[in-house]
Amino acid sequence: MTGARYRQIADELRERIALGDVGSGGALESEAALGGRYLASRMTIRKALDLLRDEGLLESRQGAGWFVAGRSFHQALAIGSFRHAESAVTSAGQQLHRRVVSFAFEPAPDHVAAILGLRPGADTLHCRSVRSADGDPLERSTEWVRPDLAADISRADAAAPGIWQSLHRSGTTIDAVRQSITAGIAGALDQSLLGAPVGSPLLLIRRVPLATDGDPIALSDHRYLAHRFSLEVEFRGWSPLADEPPGLREEPG
Repeated sequence: MTGARYRQIADELRERIALGDVGSGGALESEAALGGRYLASRMTIRKALDLLRDEGLLESRQGAGWFVAGRSFHQALAIGSFRHAESAVTSAGQQLHRRVVSFAFEPAPDHVAAILGLRPGADTLHCRSVRSADGDPLERSTEWVRPDLAADISRADAAAPGIWQSLHRSGTTIDAVRQSITAGIAGALDQSLLGAPVGSPLLLIRRVPLATDGDPIALSDHRYLAHRFSLEVEFRGWSPLADEPPGLREEPG
């Protein structure tokens, strides 16, 4: 069990690194804090960290702790109108249904508070839901909404029309959306909610909607079954100095 646990923790840390959920300068929490976060022994945490160091993702610095090795580079692929997964599902002639698994005001984790510009531990609306297309699971999401904007949102609102639509209905304008995309693998919760075998591939998408003044409104993390959902991106403005030819496109799987 311990061996499986340290690999599971390594998988979760790998996703955090990909999404940028680390401290200033790429620092991770102390080993003791990680043990508290993942409810694991110091030995299990150290094995997970050593595994990621062997993969070249982490480095330990004497007297300072663990840090992400090297730099991460993020490229904005396209600028255009934002579309939800619902548009792709309905275009395929299927119905998208959202089931709310949990809905409550809870203290925000440190990385969520930092992204939303809140003090650490501030009570924030936390909603976890699962969406299915014609009854078959497609993705699960975890959403955090600033408390000053979430007071009028109910659990029923979160199910339909959804939190973003509810925010719009209450007068909150979403002017832009920051989106990060990376790869992940299914854990125990994904297996429970999506029926995905532990270790199977997922598509991870983080979205941060911004108000007209640039302030973040919410944070939503979406975990899609990789065999059921993909993103198509069309690039414009190709230059002869580019590495790839014009017309490059990622086709849906």
